[in-house]
Amino acid sequence: MKSVHQINAQQYQGKAQQYLNSQVHATGEEFTKILKEVKPTDHVLDLGCGGGHVSYNIASYVQNVIAYDLSNDMLEIVRHTVQEKQLKNIKTQQGVAEQLPFQSASFDVVISRYSAHHWQDIHQAVQEIKRVLKPNGVFILIDTMSSNTPIFNTFLQTIEFIRDPSHVKNYSLPEWSDIAEQAQLEIRNFQMQNLYLNFATWIERMAPPQSSIETLQFLQKNACDQVKKYFKLTDQGDFSLRVGYLKIVNNDNEINSL
Repeated sequence: MKSVHQINAQQYQGKAQQYLNSQVHATGEEFTKILKEVKPTDHVLDLGCGGGHVSYNIASYVQNVIAYDLSNDMLEIVRHTVQEKQLKNIKTQQGVAEQLPFQSASFDVVISRYSAHHWQDIHQAVQEIKRVLKPNGVFILIDTMSSNTPIFNTFLQTIEFIRDPSHVKNYSLPEWSDIAEQAQLEIRNFQMQNLYLNFATWIERMAPPQSSIETLQFLQKNACDQVKKYFKLTDQGDFSLRVGYLKIVNNDNEINSL
């Protein structure tokens, strides 16, 4: 039997170059927001680093970065790119989100971008993030967000899973609020962004079988008008997703002082 972690690693095998070159992953308004949160003395964990774009963008603004991912293929492309860019303060580490191989209170900032919807146990992963964060440390989360409206949520989870079987779940803001609260973390800032996805390149990045592509096209074509409007579906299959930017704080010092 395959675990979710094994499926995840298998899905991204041989796809690292596509994610390195992906404009969706290389650009975004969130990078400007992230740079406002980090300091030159910060030790940062780039959790679920993928092609390494967060690490490359912040390396010159922090003391050091650990680029951490389940996929060795992704980490290999990060190591190669780090050498090309001569970014000497980025190191790589392989592992899963639910079991971080770092000492407690190791990081000033943990950043996760477009990774959390792959985590097998979201509560365990966030507990681990809390553990490795220093008191008053910051967890910056950027991820596609689901809706509380069932028909929108069902459509999103379905197309995500058909394209990529390593997909676990997109969470809504109320769900993230509950997850953070259970881990004794506090959401200090939330902003919503829109992410435009070209259907052809979205498919090309993951390279699903033809049967999956045809199923996705069928679902898009036969979606109700509410769904088409919400996701801004075009006749070509292009669409938009809502992305949440969350600043989450480990407020242990405040709790202990009460």
